[in-house]
Amino acid sequence: MKIANLCISTFLLSIATTLFSQSKTIQISIVPRFEQEIVNLNDSTLLSNDYGTIKIEVLKFYISNIEFLKGGHVVLQEKNSFHLIDASDKKTWNISIENQQNITYDEVRYCFGIDSVTNSGGALGGDLDPMKGMYWAWQSGYINFKLEGKSPACKTRNNEFTFHLGGFLNPFYAMQKISFLINNKEEITIHLDIAQVIKKIDLSRQNHIMSPSDEAINISKIVASSFKIEDN
Repeated sequence: MKIANLCISTFLLSIATTLFSQSKTIQISIVPRFEQEIVNLNDSTLLSNDYGTIKIEVLKFYISNIEFLKGGHVVLQEKNSFHLIDASDKKTWNISIENQQNITYDEVRYCFGIDSVTNSGGALGGDLDPMKGMYWAWQSGYINFKLEGKSPACKTRNNEFTFHLGGFLNPFYAMQKISFLINNKEEITIHLDIAQVIKKIDLSRQNHIMSPSDEAINISKIVASSFKIEDN
């Protein structure tokens, strides 16, 4: 009888261990694209649109405050939720979020950029470390979005364009909130289509932003609208 009980206990412990060890995580992939192509910063003739051949040399942006909702109510939040997505480093495209209680949800919500409270705290560590090259100064805070490259449409030196978008103090608060319905998906892919951003900017006139401004806010809204969730 003792042996039978021991076998049953061992069996139940094995099941419990297996269930506990199962990965309860939500995988989010943020993929930079130019229309249907994944952005490749090593491609010297990257992509073309109405402006001709465009080369993207730098593409970095912050995703923060990731939340999951059910029926409009927040049911799961990522702690210390700050992620720097770098098109030159695919490892940064993937975000894993613990869901140990296996909470169900029907919507994902996040911020494009860094909120005012975090900015007010000054330079921090991790993905918020100023060494990442995404921090202006305490007066201006973090750069939410960096896009640098070349286009024949730019009547600038070497046809260069530079967009550093940010700002956390009114009237130049640039952070944007974004949400998608997801139906309890455990693997979520979100694309940022840079082509949609470029198409809405007249590069011959607007090709250089390096500080908080109305222009920075307007283009931040354009970038936010260019995030799209992939349908599985």
